[in-house]
Amino acid sequence: MSTTRILLVDDSLTIREMIKSLLISAGYEVIEASDGAEALDAAKSESPDLILLDVMLPKLDGYRVCRLLKFDKNYQKIPIIMLTAKAEEQSMATGIRTGADQYLTKPVEPERLLAVVAEELAKVQA
Repeated sequence: MSTTRILLVDDSLTIREMIKSLLISAGYEVIEASDGAEALDAAKSESPDLILLDVMLPKLDGYRVCRLLKFDKNYQKIPIIMLTAKAEEQSMATGIRTGADQYLTKPVEPERLLAVVAEELAKVQA
């Protein structure tokens, strides 16, 4: 069985490093992007199994990245989990409306993040 690949998109290197080490220790392969444009390119060239996407990003925000991927039939089946500091109801609603499968706010408990990642991956593989 091939390793599950997760595209991790966050403009904070510190956050990427923390989440990356968590995901790697859980057995996932991690591809990184630090802005929205890079995220789109990586999603299209790397074919990740799941995307962890921050909202506040340089170049293109996470909402725009999510919308562009979810409205493209080649990528719309990739689960997108928004992981952001934007905890307001309106931000969450926007995230879901743009196509996010889940919306988590930072800081997130490592166990919760891994559970949601596993849950979304299971839905795709079912």
